[in-house]
Amino acid sequence: MTQKQHLKVTILGSGTCVPSLERSSCSVLLESGNQKMVIDMGPGTMRRLLRAETTMLQVSHIFLSHFHPDHSAELVPFLFASKYPVHSRRQAPLTIIAGNGFSDFFSGLSSVYGEWIDIGPDLLNIVELDNSARQKRSFDGFALESMPVKHRPESLAYRITAPHGASVVYSGDTDVCDNLVDIAKDADLFICESAFPDDLKKEGHLTPSRAGEIAARSNVRKLVLTHFYPECETVDIEKECRKTYSGPLVLAQDLMEFQL
Repeated sequence: MTQKQHLKVTILGSGTCVPSLERSSCSVLLESGNQKMVIDMGPGTMRRLLRAETTMLQVSHIFLSHFHPDHSAELVPFLFASKYPVHSRRQAPLTIIAGNGFSDFFSGLSSVYGEWIDIGPDLLNIVELDNSARQKRSFDGFALESMPVKHRPESLAYRITAPHGASVVYSGDTDVCDNLVDIAKDADLFICESAFPDDLKKEGHLTPSRAGEIAARSNVRKLVLTHFYPECETVDIEKECRKTYSGPLVLAQDLMEFQL
């Protein structure tokens, strides 16, 4: 009998733009079959990948939820390191997937860094998704869905589904919106930002009770709160989330793993 293939999820970074020894900036590693996917590339992602026993050369896909530096700043060092040294440079293709405007965003990076981040057209595939509606695409080893969310014009939430049916949804940065409820519907694992405590709500971000409300409306099987600013360390995040959500709940820590 063929062993059931798992979808493995590792929280690489549960923090923000604020430097922290405990929490790296936003990033998640997903492993499905031979595919190793990274969602968001905040500073420190490559070091966290090594802690997760994954080299950057093994990464097949990068998804960016939006272009803020705490979600994208490691992209340039990642591409630069993919070129050097020559004896260990990238051999397998890399696909970068992001929302509206990524081609222009990447062109801007290329105008600054030039050949330092040029890994060659045969190795780099850029996919710019349409933020006007739900998008569905199939890749070798997983299916991808995206929905625009309320943060930046290019902001997307992602849903990755493995061949055996397990699904992970990543909110990215967002405020409350129906699109996030729709894409998270019945997900096995919902990784949702909870940037600030309830009494410090900021526009464009969620709080524990608001993230819990979305998880409850979506009927997710497990909620993982992440993207904690330092203010979250001084309050009972779980208690705040429990105002609206009674299901399985985890507060993210760097290098925390899940098997689906």
